[in-house]
Amino acid sequence: MAVMRVSRQVFLSDAQGKKFADVANDVNQPFDFVLKFFDDSDRQRRMHESEPHHARAPWDGIVRELEAQSVIDRFLRGAEVRRNTRFRQAIEVLVRIIMEGKKWQKPGPQGPLATQASRSNHHPAHHTGGMAFWFVRAERYELADSMAYSSVRQRCQELKSSVPRRSIRCVVGIIQLSGQD
Repeated sequence: MAVMRVSRQVFLSDAQGKKFADVANDVNQPFDFVLKFFDDSDRQRRMHESEPHHARAPWDGIVRELEAQSVIDRFLRGAEVRRNTRFRQAIEVLVRIIMEGKKWQKPGPQGPLATQASRSNHHPAHHTGGMAFWFVRAERYELADSMAYSSVRQRCQELKSSVPRRSIRCVVGIIQLSGQD
């Protein structure tokens, strides 16, 4: 899989990315580290596979690895709340740029990555459980052409329409057939 390369210039030329010039140009924020982190074919492959194979946001495929980087953890742990939030939002924009560059599109709203701790004006936002500690939300994506695999909901609808004389009840991956034969 080809790497979608995103330089500082590509990021800042994006309509949303340019709104985060303060983050991208601040030498005290590890944005160069983040660009280098995402410039990796294995990580981008895991992002790509996260949606069709695991029904999870692309960010879910690599968020723990990014958070485990000492430079990222140190920055997010020590940054003032506003700088911390802007930095995390800039990374979410970077994820979008990569996914759209690989012909994915956003179908709808963001979803949570974990259970969020209570808010504080004195401490950066973090979670108490779930997929990520520092990152709050993750966009879902779908391939612009079509998804490789149908969702459980789509498969359930297909099954309902293909079995005319039976009532079918689909419950989160469990299909129950009942009725007369």
